[in-house]
Amino acid sequence: MLPKILVAPRDLQVLEARYRPLLEAAGYVVMYPVPSKANQPTPSELRDALAGVVAVIAGSETYSAELFDAFPKLRVVARVGVGYDAVDIPAATTRGVAVTITPGCNHESVAEHAFAMILGYTRQIANHTLDIRSGIWPRNRSVPIRGKTIGLAGLGRIGQAMVVRANAFRMSVIAYDPFPDHAFCDAHNVTLVSFDELLSQADFLSLHLPLTGPTRHLMNRETFAKMKRGAVLINTSRGGLVCESDLVEALKSGQIGAALLDVFEQEPPPQNHPLFAFDNVIFTPHAAGVDVQSLGDMACSAAESAIAILRGEWPTEKIVNPAIRSHQP
Repeated sequence: MLPKILVAPRDLQVLEARYRPLLEAAGYVVMYPVPSKANQPTPSELRDALAGVVAVIAGSETYSAELFDAFPKLRVVARVGVGYDAVDIPAATTRGVAVTITPGCNHESVAEHAFAMILGYTRQIANHTLDIRSGIWPRNRSVPIRGKTIGLAGLGRIGQAMVVRANAFRMSVIAYDPFPDHAFCDAHNVTLVSFDELLSQADFLSLHLPLTGPTRHLMNRETFAKMKRGAVLINTSRGGLVCESDLVEALKSGQIGAALLDVFEQEPPPQNHPLFAFDNVIFTPHAAGVDVQSLGDMACSAAESAIAILRGEWPTEKIVNPAIRSHQP
């Protein structure tokens, strides 16, 4: 019997023409979770689908130590994306499960989405649409972004893609990054600043940092107080970077002029979330990195990682837990 690889995110099924031939040519049977309206399988659906599986093309569903113990044949969790906070990395490592990500596939999509949110807010596109449908003909003045300062917290692939777009919109660009690419900054007119300077100078503050212990709730009551009054916060990275209860207070006081959020601390957020009461907050459903092109590219990259590792190869730039080599059976 041929070994099985599970493709967990249901929205990848419509793109299977891109990645399925790769998996089948390598000698694997492609499996999917049971049909459901939700994109992400529930914990019970995931457990049902993992029987006999050697690798999984993974979305944002949770992979815990208990799950790894229940399915000892599982050798690879190949994440579609660059985040991996839903995977218990120490547990995966000690059990010989490689965890991979797909760098370089969706940074352009995230940057496009972030600017779509900025322009959607400053040009009042959603509000104008609703008003016109209600018989109102609004002529409210928009806020320009040209000449404004955008502050980027993080200057990796996504941050650099933001820089290119900000330059095109004639914005001033400042950035904080603990390990910046100085050549890139010099070539693209990026002024490197401290994190406190970033907060105090930015008209638009866009977060592009990973979620780690030190960055959890990086944006909180203290850091909001250091921001320019009325500045706009954009988060297309990870919900845990922002303390949402403190953001509510900053919005109430007017310290924060608006928040443009693609991610939440809890996803999906509860229906009574206090942020929903604000007209100056725009939401999207953790969709910034997922357009048709980037999703297909990520699926192929994840499939290639799974195939390579199962062959005994080592795609160094994609492996999250390189210490796995000392724990492989």
